[in-house]
Amino acid sequence: MNLVLIVALTLSAQLPSDSAVSAILAPRVQALPDSGKHGEGIVVGLLDKGQRVISIGGVDVDDVFEIGSITKVFTASILADMVARGEVRVDDPVANYLPRSVRMPVRGRPITLLDLATQASGLPRMPDNFSPRDSSNPYADYSVQQLYEFLSRYKLPRDPGAAYEYSNLGMGLLGHALALKAGMSYEQLVTRRILRPLGMKETSITLTKGLDARLAPGHDGEGKVVPNWDLPTLAGAGALRSTATDLITFLVANLDSTATPLSRTLHQTHGERQATNDPNLKIGLAWHILSRPAGKIVWHNGGTGGYRSFIGFDPARRIGVVVLCNDGNENVDDIGFHLLDETFPLKSPPPRRTEVAVDSLLLEGYVGEYELTPVFHMVVTRQAAHLFVQATAQPRFAIFAESDSTFFLKAVDAQLTFRPDALVLHQNGQHLPGRKVH
Repeated sequence: MNLVLIVALTLSAQLPSDSAVSAILAPRVQALPDSGKHGEGIVVGLLDKGQRVISIGGVDVDDVFEIGSITKVFTASILADMVARGEVRVDDPVANYLPRSVRMPVRGRPITLLDLATQASGLPRMPDNFSPRDSSNPYADYSVQQLYEFLSRYKLPRDPGAAYEYSNLGMGLLGHALALKAGMSYEQLVTRRILRPLGMKETSITLTKGLDARLAPGHDGEGKVVPNWDLPTLAGAGALRSTATDLITFLVANLDSTATPLSRTLHQTHGERQATNDPNLKIGLAWHILSRPAGKIVWHNGGTGGYRSFIGFDPARRIGVVVLCNDGNENVDDIGFHLLDETFPLKSPPPRRTEVAVDSLLLEGYVGEYELTPVFHMVVTRQAAHLFVQATAQPRFAIFAESDSTFFLKAVDAQLTFRPDALVLHQNGQHLPGRKVH
């Protein structure tokens, strides 16, 4: 009897009220540098017994946002659709769909489409020949030729399928390979196979005039408007733009296997297929599946230079959440998780830090490029009495002195400690050293 009662309560659970959601969002928006009209803000889409969209700050409910890596679940959905149609198989080697001149790395066995979709290919997060000419739009000039050159010489550190390692490169490659197989661009492919069948008219890479007029400008951590990102070669990793309403439509199709002709195929992307380094986290086809005491949350997030995003749902309770923000440094994952599971804590604001003046000669000595990993560098530059730091494929941020050798970011909760010919990045409880290479 008690078990039946618990199940009934679980299935009837609803998401928080609009006023409760607004109360959660208000302090986050108030902390943003510019939350006035057309400034930073947050839009939340809620799906339970109905559909609701709430906006707060300088954005409107129907604004368009870059959704970054949420694009990856659309790429995985294309894969599932092509498998359902008999056009490809998940265990097909990726090399089957690339030009013969490309020598895909092999170790033990070839990298398959499934390896790419489950982030277990053995490919790194980014290729080592990724060197943007314009750091404010870092993917724009990465070419197909560069992609093929990297793949043809890269040596895998482990067998495909052996371990989870999140890779923008891998998912971008999946989208590229599927587009080649279909004989069209990635944008044409995702539109024909996913967006158009679901009636998602507000989701695309190339915006119509109407959608472009509703594009919420992206901002950095200092409240400055930043350029939008273009991903011509690795589009499948993060090129889509969308609205909260359209993403709710996507959630409906994923939650209800009878909602659309495509829903049964989308359901195939949610199954657990690969372990990660977190025992409570598995991955399906791009979707991550988090096990919580209250149940499972299927989710993905995204981030570009001026935007952060989250999409997630609880398949048992049939509820879903979308969170979109046009501040590239305001991580909104905790909001999404908390709305789906109230026991998930909201993040605390970072501690207040006091800025001090530092001698200009000391500042000049910190200027340079630091290697934290072979594919992750940080470049420190100086303008007058201010230092700036820019990590690989990320925007540039100002850093502020707390002492002669310790600096902090206002945009995110991160700090830097400078040492002779080295620095240490302190973030998320980790302390990552980097040696000065230039």
